[in-house]
Amino acid sequence: MSRIALIAGQGALAPAVAACLDDPLVFTLQGFAPEGMDATPFRLERLIPFLDELHAQGVTRVIFAGAIRRPRLDPDLFDPRTAQLVPRILSALQSGDDAALRTVLDIFEENDLTICSISEIAPDLIPGEGVLTGAPSDADRRDVDRAARILAQTGPLDLGQGAVVTQGLCLALETLPGTAAMLDFAARHADLRPNPGGARGILYKAPKPGQDRRIDLPTLGPDSVDQAAAAGLAGIAWAAGGVILLDRAEALRRAQAAGLFLWAAAPATGDPD
Repeated sequence: MSRIALIAGQGALAPAVAACLDDPLVFTLQGFAPEGMDATPFRLERLIPFLDELHAQGVTRVIFAGAIRRPRLDPDLFDPRTAQLVPRILSALQSGDDAALRTVLDIFEENDLTICSISEIAPDLIPGEGVLTGAPSDADRRDVDRAARILAQTGPLDLGQGAVVTQGLCLALETLPGTAAMLDFAARHADLRPNPGGARGILYKAPKPGQDRRIDLPTLGPDSVDQAAAAGLAGIAWAAGGVILLDRAEALRRAQAAGLFLWAAAPATGDPD
């Protein structure tokens, strides 16, 4: 019988995806186990034996969900077959997150495992186009457009998937520390708005241009709403069909309580200003 394996990372996404699956086998990269989930750990240094184990358990499909940072590799732990992949793995790790993820997907597929996307397994987690709550002003919409254009240009540099824009100016750009760190930075520098009484600014998230959307989609949730509110922003927008919204009901409740809008906007074209 064909089974699906969930490769679970940290955060709330893996449990949300597991809830949409019928009796999945759950595994996690050593050191990145999701809190509150039973998951069998594996090491990247023994990747090929791990893939053999998936086949032995009847797995034909794999889905990745959750946050994983680059692991530290122990040369003494590589088995002979995985050791043959070391130059390829190290080259990918040195080339950026996108290259590393593509290499991992390629290795799984070369070993006859199909990679499933969140949109295939849990489509309700990815909102379609529309304003979910609140009402973005014309100034907010201009800031969203500006943020989308910024990410369309920085995406090929393998930076983050989020930006904070206020009154047409980029206040913060997501990098390796992540969205929460970006919003904390924005909160501490809110006084940089040119017009203190003008538009408060927005958070915008989108996949990188050309990103393989089967893995590492941007994610938002109730905590993102709290952090955006703490930063004094007017709302949150994202590329419709390309961003995961966790616990939608609670995110909407918190946004309404804080007076923030939530908007799944039409994806940007990436055209220059």
